[in-house]
Amino acid sequence: MIRHRAEGRGHAYLTEPDQRVPLRPLQGEPFELRATTGNDVEAVQLELEVDGALRVVDAHLRGDAVPDVDPVWGLTAPRVDEGHLGDAVARLGEQPGRVSWAAEAPGVPLRYRFSAEGRSTRWFDVVPAGWSAGGGALSLSGSPAHRLVDGSVEWLSDGHLSYRLRFALRLEPGERVVGFGERFDALDQRGRRVDTAVFDQYKGQGARSYLSMPFAIVVGGNFGLHVDTGRRCWFDVGASDPDLLRVEVDLEPGELDPVIALRLFEGEPKAVLRAFAEVPAAAPPDWVYGLWMSSNEWNSQARVMEQVARTDRECIETGVVVIEAWSDEETFVAFNDAEYEPHPDGSPHRLADFTFPEHGRWPDPKGMVDALHARGIKVLLWQIPLVESDNGQAGFDRKTMMEREYCVRLRDGRPYRNRGWWFPGALIPDFTNPKATEWWLAKRRYLVEEVGIDGFKTDGGEHAWGTDLLYADGTHGGETNNRYPVLYGEAYHGLMESCKRPAVTFSRAGYTGSGAVPLHWAGDEDSTWEAFRASITAGLSAGASGVFFWGWDLGGFSGDVPTAELYLRSAAAAALSPIMQYHSEFNHHRLPSRDRTPWNVAEQTGDADVVGVFRHFTELRTRLIPYLAAEGRRAVSKRRPLMRALLFDAHDDERIWEFPYQYLLGDALLVAPVCEEGATTWKTYLPDGEWVDAWSGERLQGRTVVERPVPLDEIPLFITAARAEELLPLVRPGELVEVS
Repeated sequence: MIRHRAEGRGHAYLTEPDQRVPLRPLQGEPFELRATTGNDVEAVQLELEVDGALRVVDAHLRGDAVPDVDPVWGLTAPRVDEGHLGDAVARLGEQPGRVSWAAEAPGVPLRYRFSAEGRSTRWFDVVPAGWSAGGGALSLSGSPAHRLVDGSVEWLSDGHLSYRLRFALRLEPGERVVGFGERFDALDQRGRRVDTAVFDQYKGQGARSYLSMPFAIVVGGNFGLHVDTGRRCWFDVGASDPDLLRVEVDLEPGELDPVIALRLFEGEPKAVLRAFAEVPAAAPPDWVYGLWMSSNEWNSQARVMEQVARTDRECIETGVVVIEAWSDEETFVAFNDAEYEPHPDGSPHRLADFTFPEHGRWPDPKGMVDALHARGIKVLLWQIPLVESDNGQAGFDRKTMMEREYCVRLRDGRPYRNRGWWFPGALIPDFTNPKATEWWLAKRRYLVEEVGIDGFKTDGGEHAWGTDLLYADGTHGGETNNRYPVLYGEAYHGLMESCKRPAVTFSRAGYTGSGAVPLHWAGDEDSTWEAFRASITAGLSAGASGVFFWGWDLGGFSGDVPTAELYLRSAAAAALSPIMQYHSEFNHHRLPSRDRTPWNVAEQTGDADVVGVFRHFTELRTRLIPYLAAEGRRAVSKRRPLMRALLFDAHDDERIWEFPYQYLLGDALLVAPVCEEGATTWKTYLPDGEWVDAWSGERLQGRTVVERPVPLDEIPLFITAARAEELLPLVRPGELVEVS
């Protein structure tokens, strides 16, 4: 075996051992060619052709053989100097089974392949490129145009096609830069490097994100910017030069005379976001503001109803049940254990086509949904845009997708098979193809029209890797992979609307335009204080990027259950955020349970107060639903996030940056989550204006720091004085609270 994949697998962050590095060689700079082999290969050659001159170079096995480890190859490679071949020593391969080659080349075509013992890779053609002022056009609209640095616009071109654009914008001292989608590492990204690859980073996201956008607001500079493209962008936000925001835009696989649009927006942060944001046609229905409950362990009707019954017994009011483990996880259409005749033509089933065994996991799905509705609880079912299995109906669906070209394909016409670690090899539907979209949704229509579900948890969406993908609308992976989760969410919204139902999806991934297809959550996180803080940061940066309805898995999703303190501090913050949800990872039903229900957390931590305090926060949440619903409608009409960083209302107040986890919930509530372990008091910065402490009734002046005790059943919460009389009874019902 010998393999060379010039582009790798399309992984956004991993350099593969058998790819070309960099993918687009630069004129006059070294680059590396890599190939992998099996352990039985004893000789490898590189055949290199430059301007018709061919040379074959031997690779040599270096070092002693190590059992069970592939060989490491070194290679004496040619140097290309002004079109002539000379000798040079290549870098030694640093990974098992790798052939590494480095050389310098001017802008002349190179052709190469690897061979080993009668086997060869195909020939690969590449033309080294260089940066110059020509090669495309940057279309600039809006102001302030003077922020664009003169002479900074350059194109990476091989003389025919362009592969990347770069330019720079000026930053002034003291300016902050926020946005770029959902960001976990910091709200202010100045001094950091950011990219806009939509990526499934399981926990510990750092600088990676499920929901990226090439959009930012320069706070203090009274402007914002949006690179209007789906292509991957890189932003050096003053990391290399503190006075410059450097931008690079990837154009792979190469374009002739590309045009990239840079939109500038002038004004205060709220004006910039209002000009940029795409919002839903209508605000989400009021029921989304109730408590959401979920667990990957709830894989049967009995288990779901058991948890709902326990919730009733604990007098905890629930608004939504999200059921993840409901389907066969092959079709993502049929309930587990359902009996039915497969449709070889891939056509949809109706409810009457299914028989639900009495002793199966879901003996009466419609009866279950009806019973939940009777309790006032809405139901969402989990989805993922993949078909992996070749068994039964899933196999017929895969065949249909390939034969009708309903799946995303490669440039060579073959179906694209998921290159990620989750459902590897699966096909993904092409939502740029109206017929494919209609087919995919028709198979799920019975769940809405007949079973009666109220929405979908549209998980995933980050599975399209590589610029070699081709979509039905003619776009390539470099342009549309990032847009894919938006198309995915839009498709399911279309299904709900066609069924005359409120369009509710709960998505993890997203990109520019995601604000128009709410709702979203922050993805997979551990139960740690660090992850709690990162989640708040993610919500505030998502809001600053136009994602107005957002939540996270309170107390964390993965690993051991959180401590009672972390769980209740997180529950307090979630009760005062757009979506309040608990959820937990699949633990293979091992004991002890890792469910994030308050009673399980109480049992596992030994803290009997957890359930009562959690109930207290859900009661507060329930009383605030009218306020949240009204503010949600106002968020849509005014194009501003329901949960928003203070920079939108106090952008000229430098002290707000000392308190990065505070936020406004609507126009009248200031929330200061307690996000440090062991805290008994907490400092809150009150921006300009008059405020009332929601728990004590004390009237306070803004532009000051207040410190108050924070027992576990309280979260620092302040109300604008103008609305205190209206909202204090919701926070503390039945109590006479005088504003002092």
